[in-house]
Amino acid sequence: MKESQFKALMKKTAAKAAQPKPTRASFDPTLDATRGRTEPVQGTEAEEIFREMKRREF
Repeated sequence: MKESQFKALMKKTAAKAAQPKPTRASFDPTLDATRGRTEPVQGTEAEEIFREMKRREF
């Protein structure tokens, strides 16, 4: 493989990896409504619990 071909392949691969992944289509709109957020909201009880657990050693 020539160096120019290798550079072109690396450029193509990097561009493909940088593209955002599409979200999967949901067939039931109630699933989207019940899933909620993926990250906890700032200042919630769950976030405080996780922060406290990180401090502790088991």
